Amino acid sequence: MNLTISGHHLEVTPAIREYAMTKLMRVNRHFDHVIDVSVVLSVDKLQQKAEINLHLRGKDIHCESIDGNLYTAIDCLIDKLDRQVIKHKECMQARPQESPKRQALA
Repeated sequence: MNLTISGHHLEVTPAIREYAMTKLMRVNRHFDHVIDVSVVLSVDKLQQKAEINLHLRGKDIHCESIDGNLYTAIDCLIDKLDRQVIKHKECMQARPQESPKRQALA
């Protein structure tokens, strides 16, 4: 998993980086086919914004969260992302892909 954490009008401190990384491990616990993760943290006056782009095999997931506190925004972001990843995983398990051998036999 490639992880990129960047800040827009914000310096990403080691504490914020570590916090985001530990929260992202929750997503890996549910679904381990993550290829690339890009996290952008930004500040706009009194609003703290966290957004993420998650690249999976066959799908890209985008989430964002805005709050007054950056740590709370990251928490809400991970909750949203976790729900979307679980939903994607359930959809993949509900309709398994047929192998080419089975299609040739039919």
